[in-house]
Amino acid sequence: MPRASANGIEIEYESFGDEAGEPLLLIMGLGTQLTGWPDSFCEQLAGLGYRVIRYDNRDIGLSTHLVGVRPPNIPLLASLHLLRLRLPVPYTLEDMAGDAVALLDALGIERAHLVGASMGGMIAQLVAALYPGRTLSLTSIMSTTGHPSLPRAERYATRALLSKPADPTDPEAVIERNTRVRKAVQSKLYPKSDEELRAAAARAFYRGGYDPAGVTRQLGAVIVAPHRRQLLGTVRAPSLVIHGEADPLVKAECGIDTARHLPDATLKLFPGMGHDFPEPLLEPMAEAIHQLARRG
Repeated sequence: MPRASANGIEIEYESFGDEAGEPLLLIMGLGTQLTGWPDSFCEQLAGLGYRVIRYDNRDIGLSTHLVGVRPPNIPLLASLHLLRLRLPVPYTLEDMAGDAVALLDALGIERAHLVGASMGGMIAQLVAALYPGRTLSLTSIMSTTGHPSLPRAERYATRALLSKPADPTDPEAVIERNTRVRKAVQSKLYPKSDEELRAAAARAFYRGGYDPAGVTRQLGAVIVAPHRRQLLGTVRAPSLVIHGEADPLVKAECGIDTARHLPDATLKLFPGMGHDFPEPLLEPMAEAIHQLARRG
């Protein structure tokens, strides 16, 4: 896959569809490679006429990892954040939004439809607010405004996300841990088999770029980020908020709150959907994004 120099780092990306189509940039979430966007979803969007671009965020996959930059102390960072005290972190979500815009620059793209999932939704929100001239439309999937009044994740989902492999030097242990995380947050109404979950975890691991310190740096950026309620009020692009009613990690109320604070937003809630991309819902998701893009 190609790489682009952007914002002082190298970003690994992949394109689907006709390069003459309207650009649609997919921004993935915490600790998840570009392959977290299902191939079939990318192909469906490309089939609707878009140039679909997915990429590895900094510190994950095959993009630049900030090797040698000490990751933050997450418990300390979270505790101080609750007290409204802020410690410096290696980078912020605003920096990651800058990565997205710089990638568009490197590809010669003036404006794009933005689609972000989870942490990627937070980044997409920031791009839409801070770089309105680069935004055709905004789709925020299973994400949040980050307001402290919103409900927290289910404890079992948080425990799974923060768990560590029994032996971080053993590929099988890492794959087993990542399989458990996927199982904990997946859609109960559309469950994947253990074999499917394990195959996806193995694919990500053997693609390369496994880096727990990098994921911790990303998590630090999420924790210190101020909530975006007021900022979202400045977004002028048409918006779509997609969320699962059964999301155990980022509760449905978080998606509802996001839609409430976007001036021109459509909210689409899927019953039984968790914090993942169930195959039966990919086509209606792609169609909803397409309908939004027609407005943009």
